[in-house]
Amino acid sequence: MAEVQKRGVLHCGTNGELPGFSSVDREGRWSGFDVDLCKAVAAAVLRDVNKVKYIPATANNRFDMLRSGQIDVLARNTTITLRRTAGTGVRFAAVTFFDGQAFVVPKRLNISTLVALDGKRVCITRGTTYEENTAEWFSLRKLAVTPVLFDTTQSTIEAFLSGACDAVTHQSTGLATAIIATGKAADYQVLPTLISKEPHGPYVRSGDDVWQDVVRWAHNARLEAEELGVTSLNVEQRVRNTTDPETRRLLGLDPGNGKALGLDEEWAIRIIKHVGNYGESYEKYFGSGSPLRFARGANALWTHGGLLYSLPMR
Repeated sequence: MAEVQKRGVLHCGTNGELPGFSSVDREGRWSGFDVDLCKAVAAAVLRDVNKVKYIPATANNRFDMLRSGQIDVLARNTTITLRRTAGTGVRFAAVTFFDGQAFVVPKRLNISTLVALDGKRVCITRGTTYEENTAEWFSLRKLAVTPVLFDTTQSTIEAFLSGACDAVTHQSTGLATAIIATGKAADYQVLPTLISKEPHGPYVRSGDDVWQDVVRWAHNARLEAEELGVTSLNVEQRVRNTTDPETRRLLGLDPGNGKALGLDEEWAIRIIKHVGNYGESYEKYFGSGSPLRFARGANALWTHGGLLYSLPMR
């Protein structure tokens, strides 16, 4: 953390090619769910959400970039697995999004099940869990597909859309955003079976527990804020008026959390005010405020049938 503060800029490794999660417009402005995670960390550590340098990372080079110090945090729709964290020099900080691996096909092929992909070509991004999952799923059922591999998400999707493959596979949310972005979503079908669990979250380098804690609790502060009904619009009012003990701890009114993390006591206020709580980001990029209008599903709070809740902020 001291290195980031001395530099004055957070180096965030992210995708850049996956609308909803992270993308960059023609004017160089970055946005997305993963981008908001980096903004939250910058708000906590540097007191400014704009002090972030977004560095594109591919599925192949992302962990090398993290280990080498090119990036401080990897926030790039990256699945958390045992072998990615055990003895690899990297650690995940939190689970921020629950997803699963899906397949999309053109409707003109009249394919309605995964079994019907036997003998077909499937576009896959190289170096992802999707590559391994696909091989295992079809092999187990004594079926075979021909993987056609690409280095980036964008090249994988573009190849599929150009007809290079009969199907494309990726995380279900990412696939949906990419297909909707073409403006021709009616021409494609998402097959109903998910073949994996894909818990996503940010990664940091091993050996820096303080930094891992900061990234973890920056995420948890946003979840806690949603649970407590604290938003970017009402956070200042809650600072003035709240008597609720949990809210007072979150906002640093009853001090201690900031000191424990090596931060000032207003770190969570800045995150909520300038980035928003978890639900605000979800609604903006995937929910009612986006073209996707996805239900929260597993990414709803536990009190609403989802899997998410904040660790105790005390």
